[in-house]
Amino acid sequence: MAGGALTTHVLDTMQGKPARGMRLELHYVHGDHTHHLVDSYTNEDGRVDQPLLSDEFQHGEYEIRFHVGQYFERIGAGPETPFLDVVPIRFTISEDRHYHVPLLVSPFAYSTYRGS
Repeated sequence: MAGGALTTHVLDTMQGKPARGMRLELHYVHGDHTHHLVDSYTNEDGRVDQPLLSDEFQHGEYEIRFHVGQYFERIGAGPETPFLDVVPIRFTISEDRHYHVPLLVSPFAYSTYRGS
């Protein structure tokens, strides 16, 4: 077991504000399959209320699945048939520290980075 935390933040770049109410899932990756760890929704600030990982934090490969198609459909934005549906961000935790994985998203594009 290691010590650290994993957080995320979602910004709706089409509207220029936090993406409130977006569903996301956290999975731990085991070779060619994954193990579901957390299901959550973003708050008013586009963040989850608690770290996605803290007590269960361990080194390894993880994937956050952001349900962007569902989000843009709910707010009435984007095309009738979503171009982006679920955006998976796969990354590796290799240090005992805070990992922040933000998502900047519109109905047609997204980007991410290792934040602080």
